[in-house]
Amino acid sequence: MAMRRATMGMVLALAVMAIVASGMGALVATQTISNTGSITVTPSVQLGVYSDSGCTVAISSVSWGTLNPGTTSTAPIYVKNQGNVAVTLSMSVNSWNPSSASSYLTLTWNIGSSPLAAGASVEAVLSLTVSSSITGITTFSFNINITATQST
Repeated sequence: MAMRRATMGMVLALAVMAIVASGMGALVATQTISNTGSITVTPSVQLGVYSDSGCTVAISSVSWGTLNPGTTSTAPIYVKNQGNVAVTLSMSVNSWNPSSASSYLTLTWNIGSSPLAAGASVEAVLSLTVSSSITGITTFSFNINITATQST
């Protein structure tokens, strides 16, 4: 029985030591290191053309209807910079049908060379002028090219 008490005492002493040792092992130290940096964003030039000021209805054509010699017809469009850099807009015309139409029809717009910020939109008024001396053309078509170039 004495041996049993000694063994129990020894087991109890070892258990207490184990609890104390494991409690001591639970001490933790933490050091926080803050971080900073930056990501290079690849410049993106993207353009949308719309029929409404909210830029929700995309367009791909303009119908001028029936025009009279010596008149000018206008069509408002909205151009949105959908890229992540400022752009400058320009407009050109090509693919005239018939090719002689380019001698009698002139397309202009009211957009200057001011930069258009990323995410911004602008109303552009297209104006198609028909020469008073137009002859031999009853129907026409052409392409309008709106170009966005990254502003410097």
